[in-house]
Amino acid sequence: MSANRPVVMSFSGHDPSGGAGIQADIETLVSHQCHSASVITALTEQDTRNVKKLIPQSPENIISQAKTLLDDLPVNVFKIGLIGHHETAIAIYAILKQYPHIPVVFDPVLAAGGGTELSNDRLIATIVDLLLPCTTVLTPNSEEARRLAGFDDLEECGLELLEQGCEYVLITGTHETTPAVSNQLFHDNRSWETYTWDRLPASYHGSGCTLATSIAALMAHGLEPVQAVMEAQEYTWNSLNSAYKPGRGQFIPNRFFWMEDDT
Repeated sequence: MSANRPVVMSFSGHDPSGGAGIQADIETLVSHQCHSASVITALTEQDTRNVKKLIPQSPENIISQAKTLLDDLPVNVFKIGLIGHHETAIAIYAILKQYPHIPVVFDPVLAAGGGTELSNDRLIATIVDLLLPCTTVLTPNSEEARRLAGFDDLEECGLELLEQGCEYVLITGTHETTPAVSNQLFHDNRSWETYTWDRLPASYHGSGCTLATSIAALMAHGLEPVQAVMEAQEYTWNSLNSAYKPGRGQFIPNRFFWMEDDT
């Protein structure tokens, strides 16, 4: 990759356990030789097991933070993670509509890995109405895809999410009961490609953040979305395969696996 550091702006929550959210975004972006510009959408009280409290930040502060950064930094890609409140989604939309030339990678975090609900019907409706039409690559897991699209069949979900305005949709299959993990990419009004990965044995905190941010980073370096999606899955699988468990909950992806000495 070039020695230049393309800029990715992340709208995401702060995870004090260090597994997901902004910290996951920063680690992934650094791993891909990108510069991270961060806008905190929500503070949280959480550990590696679950989210206990969600504290949304004010829409005014989100907009002002983003505008200050955008006046200074040449942002190549927007990455959206945890939103947490419909007013936050409206604030993010206010930024996106002013910069329609900047691609958007959106990981629609609707619930915590431990099960805590992080969304409601009003937020989901706002996401569908405002953010999906601005999205270049959407990366829902199968449960999120069903909630956003309103169908049970994942093929129908993918096509519906394209219809709602996304250019590419990658539905990940880790929440399904299949022996292997199948991730399905949708584009151009059809199922574009299916990727199959060995299912790893543990439960992971921050895997979705890692995948979406890796896609954003690779796009910031100039890769087309399909190539970025393919390479980001490999990076994420390797991060999970070398994950570690610092606490009593889920494993944390090792986003710097490539730095470790194999000897």
